[in-house]
Amino acid sequence: MAGSEPAVLVLEDGTRYVGRAYGAVGTTFGEAVFSTGMTGYQETLTDPSYAGQIVLMTAPHIGNTGMNDEDMESRQIWVAGYVVREPSRVVSNFRAQRSLDDDLVAQGIVGISGIDTRAVTRHIRAAGAMRSGIFSGQDFALSDGEQLEQVRSATGMAGRNLSAEVSTPEPFTVPAVGEKVGSVAVLDLGVKTSTLNNLAARGLDVHVLPQMVTARDVLELEPSALFFSNGPGDPGASDKHVELLQEVLRAGIPYFGICFGNQLLGRALGLGTYKLPFGHRGINQPVLDKRTGRVEITAQNHGFAVEAPIEGTFDSPAGFGRVEVSHFSLNDNVVEGLNCLDLNAFSVQYHPEAAAGPHDANYLFDRFLAMITEQGTETTSAQKEGE
Repeated sequence: MAGSEPAVLVLEDGTRYVGRAYGAVGTTFGEAVFSTGMTGYQETLTDPSYAGQIVLMTAPHIGNTGMNDEDMESRQIWVAGYVVREPSRVVSNFRAQRSLDDDLVAQGIVGISGIDTRAVTRHIRAAGAMRSGIFSGQDFALSDGEQLEQVRSATGMAGRNLSAEVSTPEPFTVPAVGEKVGSVAVLDLGVKTSTLNNLAARGLDVHVLPQMVTARDVLELEPSALFFSNGPGDPGASDKHVELLQEVLRAGIPYFGICFGNQLLGRALGLGTYKLPFGHRGINQPVLDKRTGRVEITAQNHGFAVEAPIEGTFDSPAGFGRVEVSHFSLNDNVVEGLNCLDLNAFSVQYHPEAAAGPHDANYLFDRFLAMITEQGTETTSAQKEGE
């Protein structure tokens, strides 16, 4: 439950919103962004892609289903701060093991409640995502100017590489469920548990690798495919990951990337990336699949995007053959997917694992599996012909 102490959210442009402390009391800084999901706040909080961001929930009532161990998407809460309008006074879900406030306090997540989140959202939509800070406790007494100076001195998201902060420190394996059909090397740039479970459920041994591994480390595993996960930060600051991907693509290993992995495929193909005004975050983002003409409602969390022509095909500037944009946003025509026509590689900007929903894009894991099995069949046939 929200505390009685006063708190203030201060944006980089000097806009201020006074409310009450929620979660831990103290001071925190991060990029202010909003998430439009009406449910799934636990998955949002524990999604490593939100590292470095102060997340505002546009749904007015948050916390009624509490928190549990089963729905954790990673080992901890990653948001830099949390903004809600009205915290639930009670926990009413039978699966709850504790309250949201309990976890925020235990993990030191500074938050604020009791402000007009609709007004903040409208302001960010107009002015763009920006640096921000939440002040409660002794720092609430600082002058407006002192608080604003601290916010403006904080590190912005552009040019920031956060992979090392969220990636697993040691490799580990999630075994295939049922009959094993192959293996996949997952570069953990901030991967969610639901993603790993979806891959394992399709008969793949999932080898999760720290973000600092080399292409040689990946190839020594002899995986059936490579997967780049979601993650926080600026794709323009991940040159080593781009070089790793290029080397593995040249080796003929199939590839699937989501979110950050889509942006890094774009860079590996020689395309540029850019920062969006306020990004796409939430579980109700409409995307058009150009191949089927079907509109998918998707879960998204990204502040950067790939630069590429929506229509037609084009040659990869980095020499990887023909490429097409496979999906795009129906809100603003942002690139939402890439498909390589001369390589076994594709990616999407959204989250097909989509906990806590929607599940419109879950078929992409099946497409990835089909790519792996087809590549295996072709390899086996070629070996027999060679004999």
